[in-house]
Amino acid sequence: MSGGPIEPPPTPWHFPDPTDAPDDLVCVGADLEPGTLLAAYRTGLFPMPYDRRRLGWWSPNPRGVLPLDGLRISKSLRRSVRRFEVRADTSFDVVMKACAAPIRRGGWITPAFVRAYTRLFELGWAHSVEAWTPAGDLAGGLYGVAIGGLFAGESMFHRRPDASKVALIALVDRLRAGGFTLLDVQWATPHLTSLGTREITRRDYLARLGEAVGTPARF
Repeated sequence: MSGGPIEPPPTPWHFPDPTDAPDDLVCVGADLEPGTLLAAYRTGLFPMPYDRRRLGWWSPNPRGVLPLDGLRISKSLRRSVRRFEVRADTSFDVVMKACAAPIRRGGWITPAFVRAYTRLFELGWAHSVEAWTPAGDLAGGLYGVAIGGLFAGESMFHRRPDASKVALIALVDRLRAGGFTLLDVQWATPHLTSLGTREITRRDYLARLGEAVGTPARF
């Protein structure tokens, strides 16, 4: 989008400062309107379902971040890069729905989340990175939200070995080239830790977030 993302109407909800929240779950309620989502990310929060009817807004402590100069790429993974064609923003809703596949354990991406983040994509705030086979099959990918120099990674999937990792490599290259400063991955899972993710305190994350969202960057 040549003119940059479109700012939606502001949210009527007020999010609390998560700095001293005692738990990763900071508050419950609100909605998934574009203005609400952007306000949450700018505050250091992200949504996941709390129960069948309510949203939870989370700020993990510690927080997982992947340093843009710290991605670990094995020799076998470098070879895998050559097996895929990488594209961005060509199949956002397909990527989200693949991340939401019901066969995945712990799935939390409901149809309401797909609709909400697709609206963010249409406004220019959400993005996907996709790994395609030479035959034209979507092999893996990821999606997230970009605000200033922040990229908040939400979820990733793969249908072929290493496809999601190849998408992550392409994402990091794109973020570095575009002037981004912070890649948030929420929680440092063993899989993400093996790729270079590390944990920082919530207070440290919020300080970095404040700088990142005010940094001009281009996806």
